[in-house]
Amino acid sequence: MEALTGLSVLVIIVAVFILIMFLYFVPIGLFVTAYFSGVRMKIFKDLVGMRLRKVPPFVIVRCMITATKAGIKIDQAKLEAHYLAGGNVNKVTNALISADKANLGLTFERATAIDLAGRDVLEAVKMSVIPKVIETPLVAGVAKDGIQLKAIARITVRANIDRLVGGAGEATILARVGEGIVSTIGASDSHKHVLENPDRISKSVLAKGLDSGTAFEILSIDIADVDVGTNIGAKLQTDQAEADLKIARAKAEERRAAAVATEQENVANVSAMRAKVVEAEAEVPKAMAEAFRNGNLGIMDYYKMKNVQADTDMRSSIAKPEQKKENQ
Repeated sequence: MEALTGLSVLVIIVAVFILIMFLYFVPIGLFVTAYFSGVRMKIFKDLVGMRLRKVPPFVIVRCMITATKAGIKIDQAKLEAHYLAGGNVNKVTNALISADKANLGLTFERATAIDLAGRDVLEAVKMSVIPKVIETPLVAGVAKDGIQLKAIARITVRANIDRLVGGAGEATILARVGEGIVSTIGASDSHKHVLENPDRISKSVLAKGLDSGTAFEILSIDIADVDVGTNIGAKLQTDQAEADLKIARAKAEERRAAAVATEQENVANVSAMRAKVVEAEAEVPKAMAEAFRNGNLGIMDYYKMKNVQADTDMRSSIAKPEQKKENQ
């Protein structure tokens, strides 16, 4: 009896395991739900086949039921292929339903391409229905009169379904609009013209077709705020004046150094000439002594020369009394 009881328990366990595996591979409940929802599927070919293809039947069937109830027909094989490619079948299904209600003409192929490209296809459909407002950071530009202006713009964009695959994103829109604001401010003769008519910035930027090649369509560009910045022209002129002053000082210092060098050279030349004079004067006594020995100079001639020299020194001292006082 004990052996028979143990065998019965084992049989029950095996039977339960087989039942669980059968219900796992053959989801009867899901088949009944799909049938009464208007989705015709075959148990072994479709549901069991999805299990064998590593595709969750519940996800695919739920998407097909949702689409059928919304009046959209989606092919099961395409849904499975998109799931196996790594796509989000739930978002694709919801995006198709939203696009159909908004008459956007979104096809299944286009929706799956957008999803596989890494974009949120459901969010893109919502942006096509409800435009999005993005705000630029503070953009600074300088008018021709040298006054800096700082502006902030709000851009109303709508997703372009046809250009979502391969189209540039919001960063490109912001960069292009910022560039347009800077160029428009720079083309203004005076900053007052921009402050009086800030809408000329939005009109000028909007006319350039900045949404070309992007995934969005620009509906409007509105200037939210314009502030006056610094006087760039005056600052540049001040910097230029300081630079010119430094250059002038450098040139003046160069000329002064050259003059000092020239003066030192002249002093050196005068010193050399004085040295030669002193050297020549030192030769005079020798020459006089030689003249005495040779009889070319007499004693009376010598006294006359000394008298002339004394007279000359006296006249020189009378002509320069101030120098004499300084020497004293």
